[in-house]
Amino acid sequence: MKTPLFILNAAYDSWQIRNILVPSAADKKKEWAKCKVDIKGCSSSQLVTLQHFRDEFLSALPKPEQSPKIGMFIDSCFAHCQSGAQDSWNADGSPSIQKMRIGKAVGDWYFDRAVSQRVDCPYPCNQSCIDNEDD
Repeated sequence: MKTPLFILNAAYDSWQIRNILVPSAADKKKEWAKCKVDIKGCSSSQLVTLQHFRDEFLSALPKPEQSPKIGMFIDSCFAHCQSGAQDSWNADGSPSIQKMRIGKAVGDWYFDRAVSQRVDCPYPCNQSCIDNEDD
């Protein structure tokens, strides 16, 4: 049995950063307080830590050449749960990688039009990211 898989995630998943990478219990001095709320508030050393976090995440993903049917959309946005709202799914101004929006990538994969395996460049390269404070 084979299960179809499409991986949709932000490489800088804000929920994972706040709750797994730097949970409040591990940040008693609140040195990460600004960074955990807004990636633009991170220091240079914190950004290095976030880049390592991204690298670890990407290394855990299936390799495209080994899994040609797995769809992927991994953007460099500081967000969580990008599939639940129209503004992040397929609306004008929604996050995109190489001019492809999330909804188009998923739709092409789902309807067997094309398999999209898009992985964004490191932060802060993607200007299409939406400031998603509701995660």
